[in-house]
Amino acid sequence: MKPMILSAAMLCLAAPMANAAAPESPQGAAALSLYRDIVEIRSAAGHGKVPEVAARAVKDLKAAGFADADIKTVPMGETAYLLVRYPGKAGSRKRPVAFLAHMDVVDANPEDWSFDPFVLREKDGDFLGRGTIDNKMGVAHLTRAFADLKTSGFVPDRDLYLAFTGDEETGMVTTRALVDALKPMKLEYALNSDAGGGALRPDGKPMGYGMQVAEKTFATFDVTIRNEGGHSSRPRKDNAIYDLAALLKNVEALKFPIMANSVTRTTFAARAKQMQPAQPQVAEMLRRFSENPDDAEAAAALSSNAELEPEMRTTCVATMLSAGHAENALPQRASAAVNCRIFPGVDVATVQAALEQAGGNPKAEWKVRGTPTASPISEPRPDVTAAVKSALSPHYPGVAVMPYQESGGTDGMWFRIAGVPTYAISPLFMDMKKMRAHGLDENAPVASFYNGLEYWPHLIRTLAGSSK
Repeated sequence: MKPMILSAAMLCLAAPMANAAAPESPQGAAALSLYRDIVEIRSAAGHGKVPEVAARAVKDLKAAGFADADIKTVPMGETAYLLVRYPGKAGSRKRPVAFLAHMDVVDANPEDWSFDPFVLREKDGDFLGRGTIDNKMGVAHLTRAFADLKTSGFVPDRDLYLAFTGDEETGMVTTRALVDALKPMKLEYALNSDAGGGALRPDGKPMGYGMQVAEKTFATFDVTIRNEGGHSSRPRKDNAIYDLAALLKNVEALKFPIMANSVTRTTFAARAKQMQPAQPQVAEMLRRFSENPDDAEAAAALSSNAELEPEMRTTCVATMLSAGHAENALPQRASAAVNCRIFPGVDVATVQAALEQAGGNPKAEWKVRGTPTASPISEPRPDVTAAVKSALSPHYPGVAVMPYQESGGTDGMWFRIAGVPTYAISPLFMDMKKMRAHGLDENAPVASFYNGLEYWPHLIRTLAGSSK
C-alpha cells in the first residue's frame, strides 16, 4: 500500500461510518482466518515464502468451487505469481477485468519492533503486523470476495481474474510476467487493491476518497565515492565517508521544478472547493495553482506543505548507506542509494544529471538500478467511479471520489504500460498520519478490514453483473 496523497484539510460532507461487517459472521470469520494465516507468513524477499501465501489463498478458492483448471500458481525463482479465472456467462463478449494485489512484503526485523511483526494482533482498533496494510489486506479481501461470490452462485457478465504478484516490493519481475500472461485476455481495465482509499480526521470523520489513476516513475540511483584509503592512525584530507556525507547534504537541498498535469490540476481544483470555507487561504492557493501552475506565489505556498509537495515535483531521498571495510582503516569506498519518485514526463537521465550536478563531486560514480519505466495516466471511467461511490456508500455516504497521482509505485504501472487502464481503489479509510506501511509496527484499521468484505463484492456485482 502506497501513501495516499489527500490533504489533511480536504473536507467533504459525509455521514459517520456505519457499523462494520460482523467479525463473528461466517464471512468475517473466514476472512480473518485467511488474513491471520497470510500475515503470519514471512513473505519478504529472501525467505521463499510467497508460494505459501498463494497456496493459502488457493485453499479458500478451491473450497468455494473454483476449478483447478482456472487456478495457476507460477513459480519464479523463490517467489511466484497467482492467476485465477472467475468464468463469466457463456457467450459474453464483454472484455475481462483483473483485480490486483501483491503477496510479498517489505521485510521486518523482529528485534526492532515492539511485538513480533509476523504474528497478527489486534489493538486499539487496528490490526498490527507486517503486511497488514501493504498488501495482505488486499489479498484477503479479493480472495474472499471471489470465494463468497462463487459460493453465492453469482455468475459475472464477463471473465474476472485475480492477479496476485510476488515481488512488487523489489523487482516486479512477477508483475511483468503476469501482465504478459494476461495479454491474450485483452483486459478492459484492472482494479488495484494496493493504493487509493480515504483519509480520516482525528475525530474519525472522512475527509475524502482518492482513486489512484497515475504514478510517478520509481528510480534508485547508487552513488559511490572511492579512495586509496590507508591506516586509520594517519587521517587524510580526502575521506570517502566525509566526501559522501557532503554530497548527500547537497542532494538533500536539491529541489526539482514544480510541475502539474491534468490529474494533479483536477485534484487540486476539487480540494479547493472542499476546503472552502474551512481554510479559505489554502483553498485559494489550490484554486489558483489548478488554474495556472505558473502562479509562483501559489506554487511556493503549496509546495511548502509536506503532504502536497510530492504531488508537485520530482523528489529524491537517500535511503541506504554502505562504507568502509575495517574499523582501523580509512574507507576505500562509500556508497549510498538515492531513491527518486519522478514526475510523469521527466526523463530518468535528466534526474540523474541533476543529482550529479547538485552532488558537486566530479569523482562520484552515479548508476541507476535496473531500467526504470514511466507509465501513462489512466483517464477516469465514469462506470468505475460510480461503482466505487456506490460500494462506499453504506459506510461513507456522499463521500467525494477524486482521481489522484501516486507518489509511490505499484504493480499498476506495468498494467498501464501494457495498455490496460488501471485504477487503485482500496476500501481503506484511516488517519494518514497514523499509517505505518513499510515502517515499524505496521497497522491497518479493523473497521476497514471488515468494511472491505462488503465493499469488494458490492463493487464486483455493480461492474460485472446484476445487483441481486
